[in-house]
Order: sequence, then structure tokens, then C-alpha cells
Amino acid sequence: MCPSSVPELSWTPAGLVLPLETDILAGVQADINAAFGGVLNPGLSTPQGQLASSEAAIIADKNSQIAYITNQVDPQYAQDRFQDAIGRIYFLTRNPATATAVQCVLTGLVGAVIPAGTFAQDTNGNTYAATQTITIGAAGTVVGEFQNIVTGPVPCPAGTLTQVYQAIPGWDKINNLSAGVIGQNVESRSDFELRRSNSVAANAHGSVQAVYGAVFSVTGVLDAYVLDNPSSVPLIVGPTNYTLLPHSLYVAAVGGIAADIANAIWTKKDIGCDTNGNTTVVVVDPSGYSNPKPSYNVKFEVPTPLPILFAVNIANSPLLPANIASLVQAQIIAQFNGTNGNLRERIGGEIFVSRYYGPVSSADPNVSVVSIQIGTSTANLNTLQVGIDQVPIVNTSNIAVTLV
Repeated sequence: MCPSSVPELSWTPAGLVLPLETDILAGVQADINAAFGGVLNPGLSTPQGQLASSEAAIIADKNSQIAYITNQVDPQYAQDRFQDAIGRIYFLTRNPATATAVQCVLTGLVGAVIPAGTFAQDTNGNTYAATQTITIGAAGTVVGEFQNIVTGPVPCPAGTLTQVYQAIPGWDKINNLSAGVIGQNVESRSDFELRRSNSVAANAHGSVQAVYGAVFSVTGVLDAYVLDNPSSVPLIVGPTNYTLLPHSLYVAAVGGIAADIANAIWTKKDIGCDTNGNTTVVVVDPSGYSNPKPSYNVKFEVPTPLPILFAVNIANSPLLPANIASLVQAQIIAQFNGTNGNLRERIGGEIFVSRYYGPVSSADPNVSVVSIQIGTSTANLNTLQVGIDQVPIVNTSNIAVTLV
């Protein structure tokens, strides 16, 4: 058999290098021409030219498939079944779908206790359960977190979680002043890789990474942020000037059962390390003690929702569909919450408008983006820093789309 003129794949120290499709086509044409005596017309409109084009396309496609398989051994690019396999090396499995979490103001009799798991309903009939035991404070109100009993990206706009579904003596009213943090379907490629990369410290103890990995592994947790203050003086952090106690650990978490989060913190934090936050859970040490067993107060932060405003200007055109505003809003919400496969906006993160140009442009082939700006009271910024005690949220009513 004569050697082929089609260029081969190159395996180099930098990785796999694919030949250009033009070079593949030239090699196939040379092979066919040699097989028929070297007198064929090379024109692509001829039968032999059509045959060469088809064969070159098949070879290029198979080369691309080999490159795809090769990339699947790299955690940065792996997805689907291949990513699941890499995750198992770290004893991780892809998280199932998560549920929308929302902070609510509960009103009632001072001292009334609403047990964890108590139900409330929104105006669309969705049922939410309290993630922790909530006690109504001296002012007759208290802020508590509820999470949808159904997983997935179920929206909970502000002012919709208003029905006391399960009667508790002393509990009169419930309302969510801000929209909820949207749940997600089965863990996306980007979120799974983020969790895997943070899980390498899962077997460690006392480090920020160890606590972060443990908290993020708690069922139902949508987002987490961990920071420590090793100094002997208070540490002031971020745009909200949140103050960490000396020699303390700070953990913020959205979603998940409060007791599970506190236990994850306690099992990973150092001895004698103080904790910060607006939520206190008593953790009992079960390891070999007779009653009464030692117990510890563990604090963590359930971050305040931070509604983000968007002002989107796109060039007016008669080719745009009548529902272009809702299409743009849907793309922004998908990008913001990470339901399009990208990383969601997170606690303590920085939001860049540049991340939204692509999704907005993809809303319709005729979209030309003029400008996008964001803000909290007025949308006039290109970047926005979120506090470590804040969780960014977005809903349709906060996204203004203008044709200019």
C-alpha cells in the first residue's frame, strides 16, 4: 500500500495538533489523483472533486472527535459522563437539582417558635419550607430563610411568598421583601468543576478551603463564601464594611439546612476559632461522650438579598421581534443565575457587564447591543462589587430594555 498524502495528527508536548482542513483536502486529492494515474481534473465540481471533498470532511470530523475525547481527560474541559468520571476520583458525584431559597419577614407573637421544615406558600402555589427553627423577636418580626420543596429554577419574585400554609400558634404573617435566589437543575459543568477544584481540601482541617469545600458539599446549598481573620483585631471587609471578630472564621451560605451547614463548619474549623454571622446553631459533639454531651454555638451568615438593576440599550430595528424585551431579560437571568451553563453571580463576587454582551446578543440575530449598565439603586455602573454578606439576585422587573 502506498503511503497517504493526508497529514496525520500530531502529538506534541503541548498536546494534540490537528492538521488544517485545507491540507487534508489537498492530501485526499493527491491520493485520488495518484490512484487514477495522475491525470484527474482537481476541480471540486467534478465527480472526483466531490468525492475528495466528502472524504476530507469525514477525516476532519473524526479528527475533531479525537480532539474532543482527548480534552475530556482535562478537568478544565471535561463534561457530562467524562466529568462525572473525573469527579469520582475525588469521591464526588454531580449534585442533583437545587431549590430556590428566599429570605422572608415573619410577623407574629414575640417568642413564637416556627420549627424547621414549617411550610409557607407563594401566590403561584409553590410550597417552601423553613431551613431552620425561627423565633419571632422582640419587635414582633424576624427574618428567616425558606427553601422550595421542589428543585429547579423556580422564580420567587418579591412579595409573592405571603401565605402561612402550616398554622403555628403565634405566627401570623410571612412576606418576602426581595426575590429569592433561583434554584438550578442538575449541577452544571462549570459549577461541578468549581466544586471539584475546591474539594481537593476536603480532607484537610482548619483551612478556609477545607471549610469551603465542606459547606459547599451540604445538600441544598446554592452558594457559599468563606473568609478568616487570623489577626488579633477586627477585620473590616468589602463595600458593606462587614466586621469579622479577631481570630475568627466567617462563612456565608444560601440554601441548605442550617444544622447541616453548622455541622460542616464545626467539623472543619480549628479549635478555639470564633465564628461570625446572623444565624446561630447549637452543634452537639457526639464523639464518645456520655450525656450531657458538649455543645457549641456555631454562627454563619445567611446573606441579605441584593437586587441588581440592569439598563440595556439595543439598536432599534424593524427586524426585531415584538417580544425582544422579554427575550433579552430571559438571557440576562439565565446568565446571572448560571442556568445557561456559565458560573452564576455569587456572594462577595464582582459583577461585570461585559459578561452579558454575548447572552444579550444571542437573544435574536438582529440584536445590536448599544450599552449595558448595572447598579443597585440606579443602573449606571460597568462593574459592581457584592458584599460578603450579600447574595446578588435579579428578576424581570429590574431589567429595563430600551430600543434606541
